[in-house]
Amino acid sequence: QGIVTAVSIGLLLGMLLIIFVAVVGLLLWKWLDLRSFDDVKTRFGTLLSGNGQHPLSNAFLVDEKSTRHGGELVASVLKAHNVQEIFTLCGGHISPILVASEKLGIKIIDTRHEVTTVFAADAVARLRQSIGVAAVTAGPGLTNTITAVKNAQMAESPILLIGGAAPTLLKGRGALQDIDQLVLFRPLCKYAARVTRLRDIVPTLREALKAAVEGTPGPVFVEFPVDVLYPYHLVVKEIGFNPNAKGFIQQALNVYLRAHVCRQFGGAFEGGQEITPLPTNIPRPKQDQLSELVSLIRNAKKPVLLIGSQAVLPPVPAADLAAAVKALGIPTYLGGMARGLLGKESAIQMRQNRREALKGADLTILAGTVCDFRLSYGRVLSKKSKIVTINRNASQLTKNEKAFWNADVAIQADVGLTLTSAVDALKLSMPTFTPWLAELRESDSAKEAANVKKMEDKPADGHLNPLKFLSELDKTLSDDTILVADGGDFVGSAAYIVRPRGPLQWLDPGAFGTLGVGGGFALGAKAVYPDRPVVILWGDGSCGYSLMEFDTFTRHKLPVTAIVGNDACWSQIAREQVPMFGSRVAIDLARTPYCEVAAALGGFGVVVSKDSKESVEETMKKAFAENKKGTSALLNVHIGTTDFREGSISV
Repeated sequence: QGIVTAVSIGLLLGMLLIIFVAVVGLLLWKWLDLRSFDDVKTRFGTLLSGNGQHPLSNAFLVDEKSTRHGGELVASVLKAHNVQEIFTLCGGHISPILVASEKLGIKIIDTRHEVTTVFAADAVARLRQSIGVAAVTAGPGLTNTITAVKNAQMAESPILLIGGAAPTLLKGRGALQDIDQLVLFRPLCKYAARVTRLRDIVPTLREALKAAVEGTPGPVFVEFPVDVLYPYHLVVKEIGFNPNAKGFIQQALNVYLRAHVCRQFGGAFEGGQEITPLPTNIPRPKQDQLSELVSLIRNAKKPVLLIGSQAVLPPVPAADLAAAVKALGIPTYLGGMARGLLGKESAIQMRQNRREALKGADLTILAGTVCDFRLSYGRVLSKKSKIVTINRNASQLTKNEKAFWNADVAIQADVGLTLTSAVDALKLSMPTFTPWLAELRESDSAKEAANVKKMEDKPADGHLNPLKFLSELDKTLSDDTILVADGGDFVGSAAYIVRPRGPLQWLDPGAFGTLGVGGGFALGAKAVYPDRPVVILWGDGSCGYSLMEFDTFTRHKLPVTAIVGNDACWSQIAREQVPMFGSRVAIDLARTPYCEVAAALGGFGVVVSKDSKESVEETMKKAFAENKKGTSALLNVHIGTTDFREGSISV
């Protein structure tokens, strides 16, 4: 019996030993990132090679003499995704990315405020129909971007924000600019990740870039601790080894630090990592829903088509979308990035009296247009109208439905693909809406005539009528001008008067209503189209956010023209505050000489007022001539107050 017991104990101990060895082996397999038995042989061969490196370096296949770094991996992925520029405000955390990217031919455009980097990347994403990239340093560098990231989320712009971070081992230990950055950006971004090892840089960035453009586009964020970006020898130098370690604890700490840094760099530059873009999924309309849409169009007598920014997303080129909308022949209202889709003038585009048109419609198609405050949460939609909503985003597709409106058909799909497919289905029997078009055109023309009449009014304060100035400005714009809208009252007026000549030629913040986009949007637009005129329409309030970027325009030879509607007031707020409360507290500004600020930053500045001897046309010719010489221009336009936008909302 004793022999049996001894054998049993022996077998049990043997099994436990086997399990222990297996567990340790599996942990080592995972910890060393072993992928095959050939990999094991390679590691042993390196350990026995006598190459003079630390055993842990050999175990992880780290080349201690290599000067390569994580910034090179970041740059290679961006280059493979056709990123042509990175907008940045420098910081030691991200220097390796900027240096490596420049070496690969990616333009590095540095700004005067981090928020501008994201606004510029947003403009690039919209105009190039791809991805925009911003890179900023840790802590306050990142927190400075939050407004722009939220704006990009609400505008559905695919941007990649790269952020620096404290070293991995100092996370949460009080390092310089160390905060929990992911907790700030997860609610704002489709994808947010922290990279702690070099071999994870490539797959993480590829996933982030895919997420940015797939489905409903939006911002993504990737955080890079500084020790993931710098070369091995510099990280080892700074990691804190004790060269005179004597006791067990000190020696064990040295081993731990060495293992940490070797695992960080292990397999970083092995060949075979794919860096090209991952395939993406664009939602397409279901055939049964498409058939319902086609049937509703065929049976409609008074349809209205409202097209929003999402309609101009890839994969359908803007020109193809425009052709499809014209083929439909439905009276159309354009908003956001869709402005200009049908050119300066179009037989089917209406600009005025949208509310009245919606009341009379028997079919309303919301093509990327959302029932938020801009449509009074859906209350302006007729209860008698059939309503079709098309949107990639499920939450935007039916926003405020059941409360104020009801969708007859809700198509969660790409707007462009849906409209072009509908046209293909209707080609053999395309309906016409001539009487309805004539009715809306008459109403539209009457409102336009009333606006023209208002242009002749003389403001009580004696300054220029903003409507008349904007009308004269519009006549000076070339067909390839890109317009950037950044303001409240003045820009709200401009939206009715100044007309983009083609698709993707109007940039405004979108649903978030953010002030301060002007400098960044203009910078991004000029980076994409250096040979086209870029004109910022600024209110005197909003210009204060990014006027300093005239320095950026000058340094990078990216000249733009800015128009400041200077009425020395936050007029959109004043329109409600003064009559409601009888107070002008915090709404008055000065007629600051913003043109002198532009001139001090290397630009050309001029005042346009009732006393100006030159016409608006002559002044704009001068401004554009300065642009051609590489100099940005600013027109400080002294405008008066009108009642044109009475009733506009500020909350």
